[in-house]
Amino acid sequence: MDEQINYNLKQLGTWKRIFFMLIFAAIGSLVKLLLWAVIILQVASTLLTGKANTNILNFGRSLSTYTFHILLFLTFNTETLPFPFSDWNITAELQLPESKVSPE
Repeated sequence: MDEQINYNLKQLGTWKRIFFMLIFAAIGSLVKLLLWAVIILQVASTLLTGKANTNILNFGRSLSTYTFHILLFLTFNTETLPFPFSDWNITAELQLPESKVSPE
């Protein structure tokens, strides 16, 4: 048991992933703030014009998809690094693997 733990602790790939997870956790927090700005802009646009702004809709959808990709990476559901280490639009093509956890 101790040998397995020592082996796991020495895996460079795991430490690299933890490093990237910390980076994307910080990026995810910034993106959340930006999403709130998009929400406020969209509400203001709707109040002033009576309809949603198409450009803000598209930008909000893109940011939401990016947030989803970050969360997939942080929860170990994908090994694909989010933007800027992959294409911005890769999440649209992302195929989720079947859960490795069996239902009880």
